[in-house]
Amino acid sequence: MSDPRRQVPRTDALLAELADEVGLHGQRAVKTAIHSAQQQVRAGAIPPARAAAEARAALRAGPRPVINATGVLVHTNLGRAPLSGPAREALRLAAGTTDVEFDLATGTRRRRGQDTLDALRAAVPDAGDVHVVNNNAAALLLCAVAIAGSRDIVISRGELVEIGDGFRIPDLLTSAGARLRGVGTTNRTTVRDYADAITGDTGFVLKVHPSNFQVTGFASTPSVAELAALRAPLVVDIGSGLLSPHPALPDEPDARTVLRDGATLVTASGDKLLGGPQAGLLLGDARLVERLRRHPIARALRVDKLTLAALGATLRGRSPVVDALEADTADLTRRAQEIAVALSGLGVDAEAVSSMAVVGGGGAPGVELPSAAVSLPERYAVALRLRAVVGRVEHGRCLLDLRTVPADDDSALIEAVSQCT
Repeated sequence: MSDPRRQVPRTDALLAELADEVGLHGQRAVKTAIHSAQQQVRAGAIPPARAAAEARAALRAGPRPVINATGVLVHTNLGRAPLSGPAREALRLAAGTTDVEFDLATGTRRRRGQDTLDALRAAVPDAGDVHVVNNNAAALLLCAVAIAGSRDIVISRGELVEIGDGFRIPDLLTSAGARLRGVGTTNRTTVRDYADAITGDTGFVLKVHPSNFQVTGFASTPSVAELAALRAPLVVDIGSGLLSPHPALPDEPDARTVLRDGATLVTASGDKLLGGPQAGLLLGDARLVERLRRHPIARALRVDKLTLAALGATLRGRSPVVDALEADTADLTRRAQEIAVALSGLGVDAEAVSSMAVVGGGGAPGVELPSAAVSLPERYAVALRLRAVVGRVEHGRCLLDLRTVPADDDSALIEAVSQCT
């Protein structure tokens, strides 16, 4: 009798059986599900006859992989930062039993995520200590609860921002029991405004980077160094997670510079410019970080082993966000031209055009990055979305911006467009 594990259904046969799923999910996603089902057949986990049903079930579970051709590097609706290969591998390994809170040498408990915290300290050596929670809003909430309590948080009225989906910084902070002391005006706040508001009942001064909007014209705000000279702890929310200066983003605050300018604590996101998983980073004064870490609410804001694994790998390597940020425009143009030629050969009205990409995710507002795109008739936008390729529509054309598409996905992009004809 033949071994059923050797009777693995052919990929082309399964693709034909799942043709309806290809229209919904795109061939790349269906092939991924098919390969997973084939592996289960080889392992004897399912019979060959169950392969198509297993692949169909997998397509219904969890978020679908998407090609981001929008030109928005950190697209909130598409999951923000795509993880690097090492980060994805770290997730796979961490899915099993790990030493996340265990010292293999001594057989005793150790600080949770010690390796990841060490990597974060190494990335920002100006920080006395570091801590990680589940997002940047959680980092601010922990500061409000553990440092301010029911006392005042002094903040410029121009920095009482909304961070997306209706969530507002003032509501977050006051929900923790703190009192907000708004100072200055929408467009101008001075050091004197802050100094006059600081009393014995002040928990800390909060400076929030308005990362998703700009105030221009008759506007000013004190620097971090000026606020650090005041007689109160200074918490600076830099937002985007840039850990050190980057030449392409000269006006974006970074953790290293802000700490050197005298901030007591810095909070940031892990899934934006840092390019890692969703996480909230806390960096700064060692005694204050330890106080935050030991606060009872810190347990409710704790990250899991998967986040710690992916964050650690991100900190030790290079992220796709940085690759996209630093992509060579000439190379993007070459790729756009090659894709347009290939599509034109298939009868598609395609041309390579210049484009402008943006950082997105509430980072570097106003910064545009020269890019290149493949321009298609507008009708392709919807058809491509149904195949898990998301572009943008400008001036009646569907643009597939290559700054946010890894070169390895060019063939998948061509295949998806060809299926729309």
